[in-house]
Amino acid sequence: MKILVINVSLRPQSPLRLFPIGLGYVATAIKNAGFSFDLLDIDVERYSPAYVESFLKSNRYDAVCMGCIVTGYKTIKEYAAIIKSAHPQTKIIVGNSVATSIPHILLTRTAVDYAVIGEGEQTVVELLHEISAKRPVDKVKGICFLNGGEVVTTEPRALIEDISIIPPIDFSIFNVDKYIEYSKVYPSDPLPIPREQVRGLPVNTARGCIANCGFCYHVFKGVPYRYRSAASLVAEMRAMIEKYSLNHIYLLDELTFFSKKQTLELVNAILDEKLHFYWSGTCRSNLFDREEDLEIMAKMKASGCQSMGYSLESADEGILHDMNKKVLVAHFSRQTKLFHKAGIPVSTSLVIGYPQETPQTIKKTFDCCLENRIYPSAGYLLPQPGSSIYDYARQHGFIKDEEEYLLLMGDRQDLRLNMTSMPDAQLQNCVLEGLKRCNEVLGVGLSEKELVKTLYYRLPKIEKNNA
Repeated sequence: MKILVINVSLRPQSPLRLFPIGLGYVATAIKNAGFSFDLLDIDVERYSPAYVESFLKSNRYDAVCMGCIVTGYKTIKEYAAIIKSAHPQTKIIVGNSVATSIPHILLTRTAVDYAVIGEGEQTVVELLHEISAKRPVDKVKGICFLNGGEVVTTEPRALIEDISIIPPIDFSIFNVDKYIEYSKVYPSDPLPIPREQVRGLPVNTARGCIANCGFCYHVFKGVPYRYRSAASLVAEMRAMIEKYSLNHIYLLDELTFFSKKQTLELVNAILDEKLHFYWSGTCRSNLFDREEDLEIMAKMKASGCQSMGYSLESADEGILHDMNKKVLVAHFSRQTKLFHKAGIPVSTSLVIGYPQETPQTIKKTFDCCLENRIYPSAGYLLPQPGSSIYDYARQHGFIKDEEEYLLLMGDRQDLRLNMTSMPDAQLQNCVLEGLKRCNEVLGVGLSEKELVKTLYYRLPKIEKNNA
């Protein structure tokens, strides 16, 4: 059976070309199951739309596997249409949140044949076996498909309880040298080594999140948070460092650290194994809350922690409550001060545009960033299917046609849906003014053109965190 795996590109203008962790696990599972396949990595190669169309039309496959977050619905729909128009018999399999959050729309409004729900490693392999053998797929757990015009949902697949046993990603499937080269763009300033010497790849430490924020949706939403053992992580890190001469490892998770105990287990294991590399990760903004936590932070820094990210989202307590953040502004400020004391740079993100947002709440949010000496990644509220704010947007008439909205989705740095009482121009000007103030006070030194440009890419990575 001829199989194609596609890594789509959702931000073709961005300097970032992050390794696709979810697809990496799925592609590794397909390879480990004995299937051979071609890889079309559109993101790292930045193939033009014309090249992609020509490739898909010129090369016939029995099955095509792809997936992305739900903001890429338009891209998935376009690729599926191209494939089916040229090769009607090809089976199209789609995973990630574009499948898990909107399977009914995906299957009834596009040429996609199968939506993989939740974790995809085992599901995709079983599905490919059934397709290859030309057997019915209704016994494959964790998928949706059309039968006589009706969407069929099979029995849910049980979660992989111990994610430490999942085989590590086989980076050789991808152009790993290119991903290492582009990793130089990712880490924050200040860097411990010259940027041109950075050699990095990601490691996945956990699946899911302990929170249930109202604006957020991810494949593991609503299922228990699972994290890998420190032993499995350091073993994988050592192997990657030795094989690829890495000096940076990026812990790219929804949530890397949920407890102090878990944090200490990993940093102690890194120190005990005498691994030498720099790393960045994420935590909740209320994880560290007392002076004695500086001892943990000191170990984090000694183990190579180069930066930590956690979200403020808003400095208005009413908005935070409606977001279901279950974190107070005081928690964020207290933790940020501790990280500053520990000498660990931090980054944060903002979600601007909840219905009760005003010029005053936006100013309050940027004031909080200035008080804490942190340059934020600012983005507009982008309701995602499966989130409570998406349900609100539909119930209150902000989203009238779901597919029309899905086709307009994209990066949150563009204002795509305004549910505040402010006109679009006023809302956007308030955000730009806040960024300008951060730029001036924190000495980032960006021109207005560069300020606007950062909204499209990676605002937290230009943060200056000098005491």
